[in-house]
Amino acid sequence: MKNTNDTNVLSKNTKKTGVSASMAKSPFHKLFVDGLKDIYWAEKHLVKELPKMSKNATSEELKSAIDGHLEETKGHVERLESVFENLGLKPQAKKCEAMAGLTKEAAEIMEETESDTMVRDCGIIMAAQKVEHYEIATYGCLTEWAKQMGHREAAKLLYATLEEEKAADQKLTDVAENDINEEGMEE
Repeated sequence: MKNTNDTNVLSKNTKKTGVSASMAKSPFHKLFVDGLKDIYWAEKHLVKELPKMSKNATSEELKSAIDGHLEETKGHVERLESVFENLGLKPQAKKCEAMAGLTKEAAEIMEETESDTMVRDCGIIMAAQKVEHYEIATYGCLTEWAKQMGHREAAKLLYATLEEEKAADQKLTDVAENDINEEGMEE
């Protein structure tokens, strides 16, 4: 099922963006644009959900890691808007069922664990790393697809976010290994 609106916009902007009319109509390019819409929704959703995780965290180190990533996530939203504009498209979100499910699971973990405990922090870290792994997989694919289609600027922007997502995942691992997992096990 083709979205002719995206195809028409892309066709009109071929000279500006370097996206050929045939590329704009290709199923592969449509998949790429759909992936952008999906992760755009996911990032905007995370801007609303990360503060809830931070508020429920006990460890100051975990709160700081989540708050720092919240600021990066706001930048990811802006960077995705730049990717859309670079392709000659208006930024558009499409509900990401995967991210909706991951954040619902995070909410359930926080609800089912006792407040002010390292057990809850362990659960928050697990939920946050699931989010990061989803984002790493998505940005990895989108970066490579952009390269394949010759969208060099889009690939560069997507790659920058991919690297930040990997760093956020590593930060969460470091936080967990700095006694939170051990303290959670002892509670």
